[in-house]
Amino acid sequence: MKGGAFFPTGKRSEMKSIKSVKKPTWILLGLFALCIVLNVTAWISTSFCDWYRAYIFPVWTNTYGRFTSLFPFSFGEILIWAAVIGIPASLILLAVLLIAKKGKRRRIGRIYAFTYLWIIAFIAVTETLNCFILYHCSAFAQTYGIPQEKYTAAQLTELCDYLTEQTNELSARVQRDENGSFVLTADLDETAEKAMKKLGEDYSGLSGYYVTPKPVMYSYFMSQQYLMGIYFPFTMEANYNDEMYASNLPDTVCHELAHTKGFILEDEASFIAFLACSRSDNIEYRYSGYLNALKYVLGQISENCGDETEAKAYSKLDAGVIADINGNSGYWQSVQESDEGLISSKTVAEVSDKAMEASLRLNGVEDGKKSYGRMVDLLLNYYFMNKES
Repeated sequence: MKGGAFFPTGKRSEMKSIKSVKKPTWILLGLFALCIVLNVTAWISTSFCDWYRAYIFPVWTNTYGRFTSLFPFSFGEILIWAAVIGIPASLILLAVLLIAKKGKRRRIGRIYAFTYLWIIAFIAVTETLNCFILYHCSAFAQTYGIPQEKYTAAQLTELCDYLTEQTNELSARVQRDENGSFVLTADLDETAEKAMKKLGEDYSGLSGYYVTPKPVMYSYFMSQQYLMGIYFPFTMEANYNDEMYASNLPDTVCHELAHTKGFILEDEASFIAFLACSRSDNIEYRYSGYLNALKYVLGQISENCGDETEAKAYSKLDAGVIADINGNSGYWQSVQESDEGLISSKTVAEVSDKAMEASLRLNGVEDGKKSYGRMVDLLLNYYFMNKES
């Protein structure tokens, strides 16, 4: 046809249909497609994930993480509460509007659909960029040349004796209240940042800027879930439970800060927290790190070495360490037995446990929460590597 393009009728309607799709829709489709591509690539390429953690992830920490650190409160917690209250309220409002505005139902439905799609897109993008990809990076031990050998029960006991000696020595030097319980006097956030930056001098992936750790306002709800800390990928925040037993606090804050450096696996974050605390200039941080490492090892001795060995290990602990172990256990038990809270602690704990297990398995951690025990494998390899050098 002279003077213009000719399209068959079907092609013309198809082109018109494509052109009628608005820009926001294309952006949404592009974001979801990007998430799919990144997640698929992460599952099939460890090299990509390592490159991403080393060069791209720090960009988000230094920009988005800096922004959310400006808030003196947990921005992630606010968003969660906004969702808990806002979603039911918005659905009720939707029902009211659909009844009251009969002539505008299609427009109302479109506005609601796009609003929820943008929220889902935000979650998908931030979870992908700040969490999902990181699950498939090389192991911390592999990255930094720590052996990955298997050790015997006798060697586990040797490690326990070493940690016991260090913990007992530090226990006698920290402050305690009239009941003999640990008292934290250090500036929690500032000391944690110093400890992590000091560790970054030997482990390059832990150097650079750190976000500001923040307590969760409703920490009791975390206690109901047996949670000491939580990393919010969608706000790049390291949050901690400030109601739990005080000896947990230094180690927990360093643990959550490790997540903000791209070390997303729980066993690795726990090991990094131990390294940071044990090398800290602050004695309370050193005590917290050694005590938490010791508790992990005592748990493995309980599972693998028999009652007699376990009893012998506990008999070597001094009174202060025993007081802190019992104080910690007593706190969690008191929460589970309490009637405080909108939902029973038992229900909250069960739901949280299943959600955590499902999340880990979906991200390729095949042994789920049992993977936390690999913290002891890291401790064993690190201890014997340094002993032999």
